Amino acid sequence: MREVAVIGVGMTRFGQYPDQPYAEHGVEATRSALEDAGLEWNDIQYMYCGAVNVGMTPGNRVAAELGATGIPVVNVENASASGSTAFREAYFAIADERCDIAIAVGVGKMGRIGGGGGGSRAEQLAARATGPAPPVATFAMRAHRWMAKYGTDPKVFAQVAVKNHYHGSLNPYAQFQDVFTLEDVLASRVIADPLHMLECCPTGDGGAAAIVATPAVAARLGRHPAVRVTASAFAGIRHEDEPPMTVTASRDAYEQAGVGPDDLDMVQLHDAFSIEELEYYAELGICEPEEAERLVIDGDTALGGRIPFNTDGGLISRGHPLGPTGLAQVWETTLQLRGDAGPRQIEGANTGLLQMIGAGGVCLVHILQR
Repeated sequence: MREVAVIGVGMTRFGQYPDQPYAEHGVEATRSALEDAGLEWNDIQYMYCGAVNVGMTPGNRVAAELGATGIPVVNVENASASGSTAFREAYFAIADERCDIAIAVGVGKMGRIGGGGGGSRAEQLAARATGPAPPVATFAMRAHRWMAKYGTDPKVFAQVAVKNHYHGSLNPYAQFQDVFTLEDVLASRVIADPLHMLECCPTGDGGAAAIVATPAVAARLGRHPAVRVTASAFAGIRHEDEPPMTVTASRDAYEQAGVGPDDLDMVQLHDAFSIEELEYYAELGICEPEEAERLVIDGDTALGGRIPFNTDGGLISRGHPLGPTGLAQVWETTLQLRGDAGPRQIEGANTGLLQMIGAGGVCLVHILQR
C-alpha cells in the first residue's frame, strides 16, 4: 500500500442555517480545501461524501455545483461516523493506487431534522430526549453506571463540558463560542440526569472536506508541511464479553502507525455527551478507568495539558451535523500538525488520533502524523 498525505482541508462554521441547502455547505467546504491544497476541482479524481438524512446522492449534488467532471462519486451513510468513513474510503483510494488525488466531503442538515424544527439548544435537546431509548437517555444511564462503579462526582462530567466550550471559544468555525464556568454548566437545564444541557452536543448544519494524495503530489505542491495518514482502523459492535469497539479499533490503529497512547500529542473524539470523554480516555489506553477523572481534574486533557482532547471544542461546542463531523476532526488535527491552529495550537504536535462513533455499532480511529 502507498503512503497517504492530507494536502488540503476546509470547513464551514457549523450552526443552524434554515434557508441554506446542504449542498452549499459542501461546496463551500470543498472550495476551501481546494484553495488550501492549491488545486482546482478538475484535479480531483475520486470523491467520497458522508451525509445523513439529506436525501439521495448528496455527493453528486455537491459535485454538480462544482462542475460535471465525470469523476466517480461514492455516497456514504454511517451515522455520526459518515464523514470519518468517507475519509477512510478516500484514504484507501490513494493507498490502493486507484488514483493519486481524492477528496472526502461531509455535509449535514440537522438543524431541522435532528432538532425538532430548529429552535434554541434547550428546545433541540428536549426534542431529542423523547422517543424509545433516545441517545441522551442512553448516555445518562452510562454516566450513572460510571458513577456507581468508580465513585465519580458528576461535576467531573460538567468540567469536561467547561473544557470543550473553552476550546470552542478559540475556534472561529465552532457552532458555540461562549466560555462557561462550572457553575454555568451545572445551572443549565437537566436534560437527563446527571447530564445538563451544556454537556450535550447541539444539532446543526455544516460542511467539511479533506483532500488526500500521494506523497509525490504533496511534495510537488509544497504548500504545507506533510501530514501523513499512518492508520485507518474500523471496528463494529461485538458481544458484551469482547472489548469495546474503541479498544479494538485503537489497538489496530496503534499497530498500523507503530505508536502507542504515550506517543499521542492530541486526541479528537466523539463527545456527544460529556460522559463519553471519560469512557474513551480509558478505552484508548490513555489511562485506567479509575484514573480518568484525574485527567479532567488536573487539566491534563485541556489545552496546555499533557494530552489535549477535542481542541476545536468537540461535538459539544464545535457542533455535530453528523455528516461532516469526522472531517472536522481531520481539519483540526491537520491544522495542529502543520502548526496553523492559532490560539489553539499545541506546541510541537507530531501525532494526533481521531476517534468517531456511529449509532448502530460503528467506530473509526485514524492517526495522523507530521
